[in-house]
Amino acid sequence: MFSFQKIAKTTLILVYLVIVAGAVVRMTGSGMGCPDWPKCFGYYIPPTEISQLLWKPKHDYKKGQIIIREQALWVAKSDFTSTTEYQPESWQAYTKHSYAIFNPIHTWVEYINRLFGALSGFATLALAIASFAFWKNNKKITLLSVLLVFAMGFQAWLGATVVYSVLNPFKITLHMLMALVIVTILIYLIYKTQPKTKTQKIGSKKLRALLIVALMTTLIQVVLGTQVRQWVDHFSATQISGFKTLSVPWSFYTHRSFSALVLFLNIYLWQMIRKEKIQTQNMNWVVALLIITIMSGISMFYWDFPFGMQSLHLVTSALIFGLQFYITLQIKSLSK
Repeated sequence: MFSFQKIAKTTLILVYLVIVAGAVVRMTGSGMGCPDWPKCFGYYIPPTEISQLLWKPKHDYKKGQIIIREQALWVAKSDFTSTTEYQPESWQAYTKHSYAIFNPIHTWVEYINRLFGALSGFATLALAIASFAFWKNNKKITLLSVLLVFAMGFQAWLGATVVYSVLNPFKITLHMLMALVIVTILIYLIYKTQPKTKTQKIGSKKLRALLIVALMTTLIQVVLGTQVRQWVDHFSATQISGFKTLSVPWSFYTHRSFSALVLFLNIYLWQMIRKEKIQTQNMNWVVALLIITIMSGISMFYWDFPFGMQSLHLVTSALIFGLQFYITLQIKSLSK
């Protein structure tokens, strides 16, 4: 049981690191840093300079390796050594998309993001193997752990479709929501396999209901945030300073107003938990992270996206969702 807990917590940390890395990818605009998947320009270790992606005479090329030629991506059909002249019959056009820009910083930011994703995938596989220790007494733990492996595989596939679609906003939103689904499964597994402790107070039905409402409002707020992010990407492309002068979409005002509801609801929950004398410090963290999230959102609007604020905004939102889900499990258990 201890080893399972340790692996599960490690996996959860790695998944959150993937979310952090993904936030940095978004912040830096590095989503297309690697135009193919799962390799990067056909390499397991991506290039560091443009010369590695230009055609060269008398050079050994491997099947699947990519070059940039005439503002397009070309893929080697097989292993071969180039002659003194370019041979078009040895190459085929990359057809997944037409994006053919190399930026070494973007490439390595995206590559690091994928490395964290791979590590979390291996950790998930180790967790599934360890879960068979529960098969005799609690098959649900094993089944959920195996399901988690498939969920991670689906998430990896979603990541590939995001690249192939050249960062389609809907697919990015789905990618983020799937990450939160993975977080909830991991938190559930951690909670259900940890040693049980005695509690001092049973949570009221009202408290349990409001916790679920708070969890759902956070999820809605995350979705609204991804809609706002689409507008942010458009603003970034315009390269206009002081984006408050631009036409602001309804999603921004909804997201901003909804944040007040989320904050007040969670402060009310914090007061209820204190009133019912339920021993949990997690709600303190929720309120603190909410304040940080709102302040980072305010700073982005009024100070034209200070460095790191976009990543902080996204990561704290994901942490809030995870903590709220854990508290919901705690109170539900107390109420039985």
